[in-house]
Amino acid sequence: MYRLRKKGKKDAVILMLLLFLSLNPCRNSASSTFHDLGILDNMLKNYDRRALPTSHLGSPTVVSCEIYIRSFGSINPETMDYEVDLYLRQKWLDERLRKPNLSKPLDLNDPTLVKRIWKPEVFFANAKIAEFQYVTVPNVLVRINPSGEILYMLRLKLTFSCMMDLYRYPLDSQVCTIELASFSKTTKELDLTWSEENPLNLYEDLKLPQFEIIGKNTSECNERFHIGEYSCLKAEFYLHRSIGYHLVQSYLPTVLIVVISWVSFWLNVEAIPARITLGVTTLLTISSKGSGIQNNLPPVSYVKAMDVWMGACTTFVFAALLEFIIVNYLWRKRAKPVPVVASDASQISLKLISNSKEWNGSMKVSKKNELAMNKEFDVVSMCV
Repeated sequence: MYRLRKKGKKDAVILMLLLFLSLNPCRNSASSTFHDLGILDNMLKNYDRRALPTSHLGSPTVVSCEIYIRSFGSINPETMDYEVDLYLRQKWLDERLRKPNLSKPLDLNDPTLVKRIWKPEVFFANAKIAEFQYVTVPNVLVRINPSGEILYMLRLKLTFSCMMDLYRYPLDSQVCTIELASFSKTTKELDLTWSEENPLNLYEDLKLPQFEIIGKNTSECNERFHIGEYSCLKAEFYLHRSIGYHLVQSYLPTVLIVVISWVSFWLNVEAIPARITLGVTTLLTISSKGSGIQNNLPPVSYVKAMDVWMGACTTFVFAALLEFIIVNYLWRKRAKPVPVVASDASQISLKLISNSKEWNGSMKVSKKNELAMNKEFDVVSMCV
């Protein structure tokens, strides 16, 4: 009987402790977190971040990579580059950090702790400018799982080069890439691979100002140099340029300018100032429009589709001006000469009569003067 009472008291105490612990989950989680951090500190005491996780095995460390595109900036054809805001996620297995007694995965964003762990030395091969995001805190995360799997994630803002083919501009399609490669470790030490599930993700509402993303692809692009072969990953974006902007800003204005130059065909051939002004004005306008379009493009050595269009429009405008010059020349050449009369016949006759009176006075006119006067009157009558 005594033993049963004693056993019953022990069971009651155990139940009370379990009930107390269940009512304080925050205290339990906090204690487990401190316990896990203590385990991590003990692991890092003898941890050498200079050594690769698989260096003792004599095999390369496999790093699985994944890219999430948060924003895709406008592609600049003048500088042939584009801006991207992305998340780079890398996963690998480090047996030195395997601790099954961890209660849960540890998420670390302290730069001091992050620097104490080995991380892949990778870089973006075709990046022009790279910025690490610090707002509001350093955008970096290291997750350590009890199995020793490491997740390393960081957010970057980069400007990538994109070599464009502008033969069909602005009806062109482009392929822009992101290249991620190993910087100092060869393929014997570090092997980069794409994640098996969704290696390249795009934001749902991602839109570009002048392009449409019609496809994407991932591949490997190992590079071989005289000092060794380096692992490389390539992400490709297939882009098609939207015609709406160029239809409103380039094609429609140039068509209207050409049509306006044709108005001179309905003007009178004698309206020389109006036709000259209209032809020269439209020619200068189409030339200025072509220069404005070329300012947004690199000075390539080949002929683009836009160059052909602007050349055709300029030819039509110049032909309209040349047509007026030819018509005006033929019109002036075929026109009959108009006789020019110095003065009115009546004024000439009065002048001759007054001169005869002054010369002769009261005397009679000689026969010689009469013949001369008759000839002058005959000339006047013929002019009339």
